[in-house]
Amino acid sequence: MLKLRVAAMVKRGGQDRARPSRFTVRVQQAGLAAVAIASLGLAGAAAPAGTTAHSAAAGATRGMPAQAPAAADRIPATRPGTATAYVVNAHSDTVTPIAIATNRAGPAIKVGDNPQAIAITPDGKTAYVANYVSGTVTPITTATNKPGPAIKAGFAPGVIVITPDGRTVYVVNWGKPGMVTPITTASKKPGHAIRTGIYPDAMVITPDGRTAYVANLGSNTVTPITIATNKAGPAIPVGNVPGAIAITPGGKTVYVASWNAGTVTPISTATNKPGHAIRTGRTPYAIAITPDGRTAYVANFGSGTVTPITIATNKPGQAIKVGASPTSIAITPDGKTAYVANFGSGTVTPITIATNKAGPAIRAGTDPEKIAITPDGRTVYVTNWNAGTVTPITTATNKAGPAIRTGKTPFAIAITP
Repeated sequence: MLKLRVAAMVKRGGQDRARPSRFTVRVQQAGLAAVAIASLGLAGAAAPAGTTAHSAAAGATRGMPAQAPAAADRIPATRPGTATAYVVNAHSDTVTPIAIATNRAGPAIKVGDNPQAIAITPDGKTAYVANYVSGTVTPITTATNKPGPAIKAGFAPGVIVITPDGRTVYVVNWGKPGMVTPITTASKKPGHAIRTGIYPDAMVITPDGRTAYVANLGSNTVTPITIATNKAGPAIPVGNVPGAIAITPGGKTVYVASWNAGTVTPISTATNKPGHAIRTGRTPYAIAITPDGRTAYVANFGSGTVTPITIATNKPGQAIKVGASPTSIAITPDGKTAYVANFGSGTVTPITIATNKAGPAIRAGTDPEKIAITPDGRTVYVTNWNAGTVTPITTATNKAGPAIRTGKTPFAIAITP
């Protein structure tokens, strides 16, 4: 029986507070050995760098820590209104803004307890941060980097997505049953929660903004939600422990990666019917689709590989070897390169899309977990979970720059349009 709720005890303000460790939950649900978690210090008492995350996975080996700049190097702060990366620090209860032009971190922005996800409105004016323990969402005005009043968002909000028109924020609430809480951006008021399957943990919205799809870890289903009515449709069966989801740019097909099944299930958005499961490597943990919609790339945590899937045929190609325990993948806007964060190797692997060949590994910090790429495609930012840093990588050279100091456990990252 899977352990669907575990806690890491974190000492704060003289009192022990139990924080649900979704990192450990996701690793255990993916069928990985609990002893591997314990050996890496990811269960039990909290390490200085923090132990809670929303979609990380433990690796067999550890990356070398990057050298972080001194505190004085973080000044001057970001100039509000300029292109900015926002980094969610799960164990500092803060968000760190980083100026893209200078790679300088600005003053930390205080949010709720145990933030784990962030999304930015299409106009770039507001960032919304999901606070897992507080049960709230914090809006941040990007023009000033000031947080607004917390918005009640249901139990354990851990995933956040915004509609293409920017009118509604959808927050996924971890639980049994799970829920999705809609928030109207104009009023910043939550609506009635929408029931999903058990332990929802990933969500996408179609490019036309008509339908949201929610992957439910505990019920092996995907819940479609009609945006116009906020009504959930019949559950769509997929593989065992679906933990990652992506949609083609044209909006015709949703791809769902099922960790325990070692498969990806395509779902036709026209009919909400699943197709035949596509075999990948062990523990397919993350998925990204090229801008031209031709290929889906699946990072296989358990195999240390990436599986390319041809969208036209839903056939997998030859596995591409990357580093240990890949947990995240992102593709440049020009569609030329995919970048894979290897949690267990402390590296990032670039893959040339035209050839499906992996380039030399790029050194990141300890436990690189999430990747984001600037809209101009010039820089990749990698959150280093246990280092408390973000590593910038220049795509023209695939060279890493000096690590940028953030708060404890930088987990999620989003960049203004």
